[in-house]
Amino acid sequence: MILIVDSGSTKCDWIGIDLKTGKEVFEKQRTPGLNPAIISKADAHAIICDNNVLTDYKLEIEHVFFYGAGCGTVEAPKMLEEVLKSIFINSNVVVKEDTYAAIYSTVGVDHNPAVVCILGTGSNCTYFDGKDVHQRVISLGYSIMDDGSGNYFGRQLLRDYYFNTMPHDLKLIFKTRYDMDNDVIKTNLYKNPNPNAYLAKFAEFLILNKESDYVQGVIKKGLRSFATTMILQFEEEIKTVPVHFAGSIAHFLKREIKEVAEEFGFKAGNFQRRPIEGLADYHLKQVSSL
Repeated sequence: MILIVDSGSTKCDWIGIDLKTGKEVFEKQRTPGLNPAIISKADAHAIICDNNVLTDYKLEIEHVFFYGAGCGTVEAPKMLEEVLKSIFINSNVVVKEDTYAAIYSTVGVDHNPAVVCILGTGSNCTYFDGKDVHQRVISLGYSIMDDGSGNYFGRQLLRDYYFNTMPHDLKLIFKTRYDMDNDVIKTNLYKNPNPNAYLAKFAEFLILNKESDYVQGVIKKGLRSFATTMILQFEEEIKTVPVHFAGSIAHFLKREIKEVAEEFGFKAGNFQRRPIEGLADYHLKQVSSL
């Protein structure tokens, strides 16, 4: 059996695929996110072991392919690799940053060159030449970068709410939907774990109120910023290859992304809400060739 894992900062999806039949062995599991940049080794171990389905099948798993946010450094993947090997003791473990999951799930087995973007809790962008990945901007995370992401939009909404630049009618809806007590917000941002995931929760407000001119302005500002800072780093490449998108924010803002693509002169290609759903075929073929 192979285990494919796609982890963001908020949530982590797990699917087990039978090597002979190519079918899922168990229903897709979801756990809290396993971002090694913001959780400890002990927490990662506990999150996995708290899932009974994963522990029930742990001895049957031969290969683990883990793709996660926060795995772009040298040390972070090592920590997760140690945790996974300590649980799935009969398996070969590969840990890569979530960019690779986005690439494999949107490009597919043909490996055609493309610029691939992630717009979920966080954001990123890379160029895949058909074989190798080229990253020209190193992400410094949610507090400095992550333009166009869920946490970016959450931050903008909170700022607009407290600076009184959000329209009054939407401000009332926002206050009804979320706890806007300033102490609660500051505790979640500066004391509780996963502040980026906390910020990203507010992004649903954009999806639910997309027809508002104000909301459209926030969305377009974020997407234009992402296009400028991230996509245009591959200004020459986007003249000849499509730009694919993965992540929930990309999925729900598909129309707006296509409009911004037209503005900036690039072609929006494939959209994949959950990269894990496009990884099974890729890894089944990869493993069968070993």
